[in-house]
Amino acid sequence: MSLLGIDVGTTGCKGVAFSVEGKVLSSSYEEYDIVSPSHGIAELDSRDVWGKVQAVIRQIVTQTTGDPVTAVCASSMGEAVVPVSKDRKILANSIMNFDSRGGEYLDKLPVFSDDEQLYGINGNTLTNSMGLTKLLWIRDNRKDLYDKTYKFLNWGAFVSFMLGSEPIIDYALANRSLLFDLDTCTWSDFLLQEAGFDREKLPETVQSGTVIGSVSAGSAQKTGLAQGTPIVAGVHDQFSNALGCGVIREGEAMYGYGTFTCIVPVFKGKKDPAVMIRQGLNTEHHAVKGLFGSFIYNPGGAIVKWYRDTFAAAEHKTAQENGYDVYPSLFAEMPEGPSKVISLPHFSTMGPPGFIEDSCGAVAGLYLGTKRGEVLKGLIEGATFSLKESVDMLPDAGISIEKFIPAGGGSKSREWIQLAADIIGIPFHKPNVTEAGSLGVAILAGMGTGQYASAEEGIQATVKIEEQFEPDMNNHKRYLPRYEKFKQFWPLFGDYLRGL
Repeated sequence: MSLLGIDVGTTGCKGVAFSVEGKVLSSSYEEYDIVSPSHGIAELDSRDVWGKVQAVIRQIVTQTTGDPVTAVCASSMGEAVVPVSKDRKILANSIMNFDSRGGEYLDKLPVFSDDEQLYGINGNTLTNSMGLTKLLWIRDNRKDLYDKTYKFLNWGAFVSFMLGSEPIIDYALANRSLLFDLDTCTWSDFLLQEAGFDREKLPETVQSGTVIGSVSAGSAQKTGLAQGTPIVAGVHDQFSNALGCGVIREGEAMYGYGTFTCIVPVFKGKKDPAVMIRQGLNTEHHAVKGLFGSFIYNPGGAIVKWYRDTFAAAEHKTAQENGYDVYPSLFAEMPEGPSKVISLPHFSTMGPPGFIEDSCGAVAGLYLGTKRGEVLKGLIEGATFSLKESVDMLPDAGISIEKFIPAGGGSKSREWIQLAADIIGIPFHKPNVTEAGSLGVAILAGMGTGQYASAEEGIQATVKIEEQFEPDMNNHKRYLPRYEKFKQFWPLFGDYLRGL
């Protein structure tokens, strides 16, 4: 038997079937593109993505006939939702968190603009990257769609619903709407009233790891999964990553190498709202009951993908045609030591502490002799410097990081891990599974169906640390002057870069 974990991301969906011991039995991946017909518009073609999720499942099922899937669970990116009908029809594309629509509501929601009041309920502050403003934009600009919609489902809940579950969402994904109450673990009547949003348009909320339904006959026919296979409530992808690499203790943090490079420190209990707000740190339920976490992120992974598609398109095409990964050869071109190139990673919406949405990326330090490997290293360094700014402020909030656990596709690169360790100055402990997001929800699937008695038992069975990366303190000292220059980059050029 096997446990199927599905991870729906911004640019691709991944599925992995694991044995209860954590052995990868089968995996499949499908990539898709952001639909962006004009500047500021960013959507996913919901029908196309759902078709690719089904293709991923079919591929895995055909490869696991000897170890059939006994439970399925899905994680996903946070804020984007899919409008669906009661008979499980997809009604429209999914608006992404970095789409500019909805920004007009930021000045129209007085209660939500009161940072301390909103944070006290939801653990977030108001930005256009959260789900609420997009929901309100649909309500007011697509009334026909709003009226027809049975439920607005975040992608993890959407996959479960389309497979046959009830319309149910976990606490972490529900939190991304700004309408969820952290204490009561359900929708806030007060926030719903203040936003003027209909409660019946939202799914029920449950603890991650809860069985929420089973695979329907129709989905069984389309995916190959056995009818009646239990469907388990998943979680926001960053907490699936954290669970899948064993980050369930204070002092640990997941370092996710995905489309968004994301650090997730884990802590117990709420921290001082005033400090958390000042540092741009949210509070959200972990996949494990009783734990919370926060997200420090930027589009570091997307920037590396942009570099690949811009500077190495031909090599990437050749690699795809011949079945190998182009990234190792690209990383091998990076020079030793700090790059002479310095970059500002504002290629897309930035995370803490500033949540900058109206800027753009910038690269400096270019000479006629600059090699592309130095550009790549400068891009990665810039994204890492940005994360370090927030990491350096965590002790003020009472949050400590003693070690990072890397996860995600980019963690296959030893060069990228070592570079981050050298810049931040904290050790990285690399686990044996790089696809931690899929493993995290597979562990939840096992917890929900009794294969594991607890998250600790699931981690003990599946996660092993295989390599440790200690920071090279000589390199760390060399990076500090570069880091200080990086911190001056945005204050110096921000006015020019805004709105370009």
